Amino acid sequence: MRMPFILLVEDETAIAETVLYALRAEGFEAVHCLTGGDALRRAREQAFDLAVLDVGLPDIGGFALCRELRRDADLPVIFLTAQGAEADRILGLEIGADDYVTKPFSPRELAVRVRVVLRRRGRVPAGTAEEGGFLHDADGRRVRYRGHALDLTRYEYGLLAALLARPGAVLSRAQLMDRVWGDALESGDRTVDTHIKTLRAKLREVAPDADPIHTHRGLGYSLDIE
Repeated sequence: MRMPFILLVEDETAIAETVLYALRAEGFEAVHCLTGGDALRRAREQAFDLAVLDVGLPDIGGFALCRELRRDADLPVIFLTAQGAEADRILGLEIGADDYVTKPFSPRELAVRVRVVLRRRGRVPAGTAEEGGFLHDADGRRVRYRGHALDLTRYEYGLLAALLARPGAVLSRAQLMDRVWGDALESGDRTVDTHIKTLRAKLREVAPDADPIHTHRGLGYSLDIE
């Protein structure tokens, strides 16, 4: 399965680094180009699913770059514009921008807008579902978390898939046993608890400060995707 591939064209390196981090945390692959010329060369070598373009580039303006990138492909585009640049926003929408974001902006909000545009344009790979930092390929029985592929055992994957299917809902140990282990001989509350522990450890390897799996004493477990 190929993850959505994002082209970021931004001449301010500090901004680009924060945006790249946010995009990858959402499960996307992304590359950064400092100029429009670099972006055109890269686009000839690699097919992209969406482009994030700064309007005020040093060589080719963002609008002209958008036209060039779209000559041979129906590429979704989000523009980054300066604060108060109403004329830029209007022109961007007139030439077919899918969205625009005004500087200064939240990189995480931009990453969410990218995800919304990809969904609207049908660019999310078939058989996948995105929630928060998780990208779930149900057909391939694979999960990426914050841009990293998780190396999961059969039962760890089953637990995570069950929790992803109902984000925020509390699933009891009995429900998880039924959905993940089925008629397997191995059973008991400790089985679920042990696999939840190893699953948490793998998630923390990717994001040490996050703990999306919540324990509800006497009830079961839930997954926080916020």
